[in-house]
Amino acid sequence: MKKISLLVFFGLLLVFAGLAIYASRQVRATPDERVRTLAGDDLIPQPILSVNHGITIRRPPPDVWPWLAQMGSDRAGWYAYDFIDNGGHASAERILPDLQNIHVGSVFPALPGVKNGFVVAQCEPEHSLVLSWQLPNGKYQTTWAYILEEPQRGQTRLIVRGRAASGYRPLGLPEWFATSAGPVAHFVMQRKQLLGIARRAESGPRITEPHEAVR
Repeated sequence: MKKISLLVFFGLLLVFAGLAIYASRQVRATPDERVRTLAGDDLIPQPILSVNHGITIRRPPPDVWPWLAQMGSDRAGWYAYDFIDNGGHASAERILPDLQNIHVGSVFPALPGVKNGFVVAQCEPEHSLVLSWQLPNGKYQTTWAYILEEPQRGQTRLIVRGRAASGYRPLGLPEWFATSAGPVAHFVMQRKQLLGIARRAESGPRITEPHEAVR
C-alpha cells in the first residue's frame, strides 16, 4: 500500500510538473546562478544532488525577507501545497510579527505537530537564509538556501538552492530513486512556494519606501 501511495504521489507530481513547465511565470535559475557559490554550499561541499530555482520579485529584499523568516508548519506555512505540507491549513497571507525573530538554531517544523524539522544553519537577514536537516551524528543531510539579491532598485532576485549529501533517502526510498525523482518533486513544490512568496510580497505592505530601496 505504501509503494502504491508513493507511485500515485510521484505520478501527480509529474502531472503538476508538466503543467508548470508551460506556465507564464517561470522559476528557472540562470546558468550563472546554477554554478555560483552561494551561502550554505560549505555545509555540503560534495553533494550528490543539487537543484536551483529563482524568481524576480517586484519588491526590495526588506519586503521579501519577513515572508521567509516566518516559514514552517505550525508557523506561517510553506506557501506551497498546504494539503501536502501544512496539514490542509492555509499558509499565512500577512506578515506575522511574532515569528520574525529567527537565528541560527531556530526550527522550522517540516509538518504540523512535529517538533523537528529544518534548522536554521546560517542567517543573514535580508540577504540569506540557509535551512538544514542534520543526521544524529551532526552531519548535514540536506540544505535549503534562500538568497536575496537586488539586481535593480526595488527588485529582489530570490535564488533557492537545495543540496543533498550521500545517503539521502527520504521516506526510506533508495538513494538512486531519490536523486532521480527528487528534482521533479522539488521543482513542483519549489515553484508553488516561490510564486506564493512573490504574490504575497508584491501585494503586501511596503516595509521599505521605493526611494529607500537602494543598496
